[in-house]
Amino acid sequence: MITRSGEGKECSFEGVSFDLLATDDRVMVTRMRFGGSDDVPFHDHPQAQAGYVISGRYHLRTRGADGAGVPGGDVDAELGPGDSYVVPGGVEHAITVLEPGEVIDIFTPPRNEFL
Repeated sequence: MITRSGEGKECSFEGVSFDLLATDDRVMVTRMRFGGSDDVPFHDHPQAQAGYVISGRYHLRTRGADGAGVPGGDVDAELGPGDSYVVPGGVEHAITVLEPGEVIDIFTPPRNEFL
């Protein structure tokens, strides 16, 4: 599947705007558009989530995973442009927006509530 620039489906979930980009039955690519008040409280989902920060600054926290994403420790980190992360499925995580911007998030398998 190819999604051309500008062809992403504009969506919103729990107050955060995003573009649904390429997706199939095993993986989903999104471009999250975080505004200044778009903090995401602690939550979890069965999907693994990998992200790449395009712009903005964020405070990422996890409960139950160490810095390498291995269950058993907590993560508390500030992220900026060029940084990336992985949150394993089932791990609680939260994001506080320090500066508005965009993040590419990849979910596997896709999040049905985003479709």
